[in-house]
Amino acid sequence: MAGFVHVTLKLATSLDGKIATSTGQSQWITGVEARDAVHALRARHDVIMTGIGTVLADDPRLTVRPGGVKAAQQPERAVLDTRLRILPGAKLFEEGPAIIFHASDDEGRAKALSAKGGRLVRVEKGADGHADLRAALRYLASAGHARVLIEAGGKLAASALKAGLVHRLEWFRAPMIIGGDGMDVFAALGLGNLASAPQFRRTSVRVIGRDLHESYEREGN
Repeated sequence: MAGFVHVTLKLATSLDGKIATSTGQSQWITGVEARDAVHALRARHDVIMTGIGTVLADDPRLTVRPGGVKAAQQPERAVLDTRLRILPGAKLFEEGPAIIFHASDDEGRAKALSAKGGRLVRVEKGADGHADLRAALRYLASAGHARVLIEAGGKLAASALKAGLVHRLEWFRAPMIIGGDGMDVFAALGLGNLASAPQFRRTSVRVIGRDLHESYEREGN
């Protein structure tokens, strides 16, 4: 609906909430069945959004490819990239136009990325000094996009939670332990007490291959 975006945050972690090893290796924590389920989840959304950290680390396409076969209908793809660090050769651009939310004055970089299919949208910086997620979601709402799926690293995931923008969690959890030197699914939230913690209620749990798929709705949704 106009002016409103329903945001789902997709997470894929080990049992101890890690998204990668200490060296950044993350492919593949979850199994084939879980990855196919993620593609089905993508297909139910208007926009797949990620952060520049994920793009630089994993070079994702952010497309719907159940069973490895590209679907006919694809969601829009969007990246929060404050300083326009995305590379013109990113796989993202091989799949067609992508929205790049940024806060950069680098006209040269902007021109190069536009030539590769980047649809650059300038937004103000938020309190954290990065391209403002809330402003990006307002833009998507104004363009008629009602359902956004965020697939990102710990920083963007934490920012979305702290801003109260996440309505639903889709959490894929693999039966492995990575340990304390692994990369956390969420960056610091700065909580001083439990009462301030984002609260969710579990709506379903299912076994999917060797993994668990848990769904949560935000309390008060």
